[in-house]
Amino acid sequence: MYAVVVKIKMKSEFRKEFIEAVLDDARASIQNEEGCLQFNVIQDENDPDLLHLHEVYRDARAFETHTLTPHFVKLLDTIHDWLAEPLDLATGTHLYPSDQVWKKQI
Repeated sequence: MYAVVVKIKMKSEFRKEFIEAVLDDARASIQNEEGCLQFNVIQDENDPDLLHLHEVYRDARAFETHTLTPHFVKLLDTIHDWLAEPLDLATGTHLYPSDQVWKKQI
């Protein structure tokens, strides 16, 4: 499996709209993308303006497909001016749990 971890620092004055936009993208990813197995959105305990995304895709190609979807493009366009700093994105191979245990999030 292919994992994506994103750290997003937003401007406080746009927090509500920002979170709504990210949640819309997460839902659309799970509902419309066969290769997106998991999309978790976590609000930081110590900083409400910091989100952590944990996404799992079948492979790197599924993530590349995700970046071309209308809902993802819309997200980037929507949040562009609401970011307090650039996105911090890390990608890699998911080592545990094994590929056999992953199933699509509902």
